[in-house]
Amino acid sequence: MSATIPAAEALRLLDLIAPTERGIASRVLAKTSGCSVTLFAFDGGEGLTEHTTPYDALALVLDGAITFTIGGKPVAAGTGTIVRLPAGVPHSVETAGAARMLLIMLREATAA
Repeated sequence: MSATIPAAEALRLLDLIAPTERGIASRVLAKTSGCSVTLFAFDGGEGLTEHTTPYDALALVLDGAITFTIGGKPVAAGTGTIVRLPAGVPHSVETAGAARMLLIMLREATAA
């Protein structure tokens, strides 16, 4: 397992990343062959253009409000909510104000 945070410590997620002016910041917290956990911080008006992934993902909104467009359907998500982004379905991310989210990619583990 690859990790970028120390073991055996309690860390506040909001302290691990901050929005950058007119940009998007990201920080990988952990990664294995079957999963990755990444923090994102968006400045207001920033987002991710439409794309697809071959695996499901869970997006947990930690701070602010994010609109996910999933398969053409807008899904408004605020602080403390979780959204599943299904594999193979186009999705995008939009913010009006600064926002932070935790993204968990759920890849299928490869056989050993």
